[in-house]
Amino acid sequence: MSDHQPASPAPTVNIDRLVQKLDESIVALEDSRPFAKAGKLPKLFDLARRILLQPGGCEAIEARARALEEAGVFVGTDWADPSILLPSLTIYSLQSPNADTLVIEALSELRLLAVARGEYQHSSVSAEQAHHYLTQVLAINLGLLFGMTGEAEREQGKLAIIAQELVQYVARHIGYEHVIDSLIEEIWRILEQRPIRVSDVRRMITQIAICRADPTVDLGTAGRGADRLISSLYGPTRACGEDPGIAIYQQRLDSMDGAALQNEATGFARSMHDTGLVSPYHAVFVRHILEGKDSLLSDALGLSSTGRDCLLCYRELVHTLIQESLFPETAQGLYGLALLLERGILYQPPVAPALWRQVRLTLCPRAIERLQFAYGYQPNPSAWLIQGVLNMLGQPLGVGQGNNPTCQSARALSMWAYNDPDYLLQMVTWAARDDEIVMHFEGQPVSSAQSLGGVASEVTLDLDPVSLIVVPHLDRIYAEMGRLCIGREGDPHKWVNPEFHGWSAGRGFAINVDVATGKLTDLEGFIRYFYASYHPYYNGNQPLIHPQPAGIAVTDSAARFIGWHAITILRVALDPDSEMRVYFFNPNNDSGQNWGDGVQVSTSGFGERFGESSLPFEQFTSRLYIYHYDPLERGEPAEVNDDELGRVIDGVYRSWGVDRVPADTLQAEPPRTD
Repeated sequence: MSDHQPASPAPTVNIDRLVQKLDESIVALEDSRPFAKAGKLPKLFDLARRILLQPGGCEAIEARARALEEAGVFVGTDWADPSILLPSLTIYSLQSPNADTLVIEALSELRLLAVARGEYQHSSVSAEQAHHYLTQVLAINLGLLFGMTGEAEREQGKLAIIAQELVQYVARHIGYEHVIDSLIEEIWRILEQRPIRVSDVRRMITQIAICRADPTVDLGTAGRGADRLISSLYGPTRACGEDPGIAIYQQRLDSMDGAALQNEATGFARSMHDTGLVSPYHAVFVRHILEGKDSLLSDALGLSSTGRDCLLCYRELVHTLIQESLFPETAQGLYGLALLLERGILYQPPVAPALWRQVRLTLCPRAIERLQFAYGYQPNPSAWLIQGVLNMLGQPLGVGQGNNPTCQSARALSMWAYNDPDYLLQMVTWAARDDEIVMHFEGQPVSSAQSLGGVASEVTLDLDPVSLIVVPHLDRIYAEMGRLCIGREGDPHKWVNPEFHGWSAGRGFAINVDVATGKLTDLEGFIRYFYASYHPYYNGNQPLIHPQPAGIAVTDSAARFIGWHAITILRVALDPDSEMRVYFFNPNNDSGQNWGDGVQVSTSGFGERFGESSLPFEQFTSRLYIYHYDPLERGEPAEVNDDELGRVIDGVYRSWGVDRVPADTLQAEPPRTD
């Protein structure tokens, strides 16, 4: 089963019948007069879209690339002359929620692939030019190549399947070696965020290793930075450096003396903490040393004095967790276990008993089915779930929402793992054992089993094990709480967020959008009170105590509004350059995003901890539309100077607020440039 499942696959239909209909539409388009061609295109585009959603769809379209162009499918469009196409613009067309825009982009790229492969001699572009163009397209759209989805892809719905399959199809035929340096850079950028789910990263590293091992592939000077990545999975230590296989490595372990085992332990730990990836050999080694050599366990996990003390206090529990859940297939759980011990959360009285319960938990049939469908049958589903628990408790900022509109649920899991781990473990137990979670909304019980449905019509399988089991329940409860707010004036998040996320979420609520009209409202007051609540220079230098839910208006790289998105504000502090920044958790799968108008979200280099995103305070405020606060500590609106206030307001007006300015408000003029 594929590691990557970007979305639920489209229902399989008879592709031969669709292709036959497409051929008929191509002939009809070719035979029609110029003024009538536009009327033939909607049917053709719809057939092409349906074909591209099926296995083998890209191949079928590529085989008809010449016929499609000669019939006039590109006439009168921006794609008419392939020699002037710009690779940078494919970002927008491949993420477009408009089906026709995406389909014509797919037809164009498959046309150029046919040219690059010598199957179609084009009058205006050579095979070399087509190859170079597609290489640039792949490098620019690495997120699609990785299967990393964001708000734009979620807005597309099932159209995102077409974009991802198209880019991956082109990569398979153009060759990964042509974008290998870009791939390596992208892998390191993603690993810096320390996601829990790393199957896509592992798949891309494997692809790089295959390219390097293939004697027919000439990489030249490319791929020189891949050694650490490949070795982290297939040979992190001297004894497994040539990737000998599990059986042979076990034999080598059996004959090693103490010094050799010590070297293996430190080698595994160094590689794991360097990359955030765990080799299957690491799990074999750890299981081996549990029998009589467990003094090496601390070194194998790379623990500091804090982690070692925690390991010694809870030795039996740690051993049991390893024995029950950590195998070569679930080796990534070792990283979660190491970080869990480093956090010291086992010292919280409820956590250790809750983990003992998790080890012995009997899973309900639905949980077993989802885990097996997503991860396979070996090891058993309980092992996968325990591994997921270890990773989430160790990496609370590594949770991702997958290709699902469930940012609220992913944020809740992260907040609980970060701030209330025993509550998270209780949620996992209810969902995995009872197939039901019951929460309360203003004293009224809300059951996931009795909900009318969630925000997501279906929750896809591209999730970590805990999210896979718990998110469907949380999503239904979140939606049900929203339904209980029907009839109330204002945004339902005002009441839902504190009830859904827990007591630590502030009961005070601020929003700068009028729910009834969608227009901006009291933007200046919203900004001043946000500064008063969160900015250390205006709140008496009070650090944020508990992570707080917030809402942002997500924009694309052209600063155009995409949608509303849930995040967690973690802390506000000076970065190494003495600039005040907001550090926040984004449940999106890739937090390093370009929101346009100079707003580039950072995930490293500005004092971020693993899993954090950050922006300068002004830029963050310009994308904020909801925040919570403690109404007893809010204080007076901050006396933000007019220049800074103006920059924030201008940032709103130039991006997501451009169409939301009330008619009675004079929009600020952009700053003059001499």
